[in-house]
Amino acid sequence: PHVRTVVDGHAGRITLDRPRAINAVDLGMLQSIADALDEWEHDPAVAVVVLDGAGERGFCAGGDVRTLYDQVVAGRADETATFFRVEYAVDARIAEYAKPVVALADGITMGGGIGLAGHARLRVVTERSRLAMPETRIGFTPDVGGTWLLSRAPGRLGEYLALTGTAMDAADAIFAGLADHLVPSERLAELTAALAVEPDPAAAVEWMAVPPPPSALAAQQPWIDDAFSADTVAEIVERLRARPEDAASAAARVLEELSPTALAVTLAAVRRARTRPDLRAVLAQEYGLVMWFATTQPNLADGIRAQLVDKDRSPRWPPAGLA
Repeated sequence: PHVRTVVDGHAGRITLDRPRAINAVDLGMLQSIADALDEWEHDPAVAVVVLDGAGERGFCAGGDVRTLYDQVVAGRADETATFFRVEYAVDARIAEYAKPVVALADGITMGGGIGLAGHARLRVVTERSRLAMPETRIGFTPDVGGTWLLSRAPGRLGEYLALTGTAMDAADAIFAGLADHLVPSERLAELTAALAVEPDPAAAVEWMAVPPPPSALAAQQPWIDDAFSADTVAEIVERLRARPEDAASAAARVLEELSPTALAVTLAAVRRARTRPDLRAVLAQEYGLVMWFATTQPNLADGIRAQLVDKDRSPRWPPAGLA
């Protein structure tokens, strides 16, 4: 079901194979990944797991949001709960797996794609990579351990990336701590072949990697840290408006269009994730939040409707104001 698994040399390879949907993961795909990890965990022939995606557009655009919309609108909360429980279990499994997992986050890697790639031991990006947690854009909150990863980014980048949903290139993702190495996309086939025979996967990755260019995020950190250290989203917007940088004004405009509920919850979630002891504790926090959105908040359903169903880009956010 849209996942191919194969053992090549001593590498177990899991390929998300739903390229028309940029490999968006549904429940069946997550269960296939879990089954492969179960099968290989105690198989002496498999020394490393390689996670990649089919097609040219990306590793994984996220979870199957259209199915989530159908479940929420129909009030099928039990199905939503099952999906998130399985997804988070897979994310935690990747983080804790006894064998090294190498994720090749080539192209679009967002939302649920970060859940799969972001917790791997070796996270490879390419010059085509675009990483983001864009959940606030649909009136939702970052999950799949995304708030754990973002809470550990330098300065206040976690708040900025979580609230605005801004996409990172390879250099930004490495600077923010969501990726480890930049490997040119034309060398990915060579890297995959090397991982099948090289006893040290880290050495194989480092051999193929190139130094990342300077990160634009790093250059923007002074105004990001200044604005996104404010106590509330309303104060963040105020500080952004007072800054001279064009990018700060652009960030303020983005925040003023998004769901106030999603923004307030997301700000608190990233900050609370900083105080949690481990990924599992943060996944538990996120699970409570996503089920709260799915079962009690019209923001989520209307956010998905406006972006993906009717595509009118005009969601209604109750309550409409940050205050």
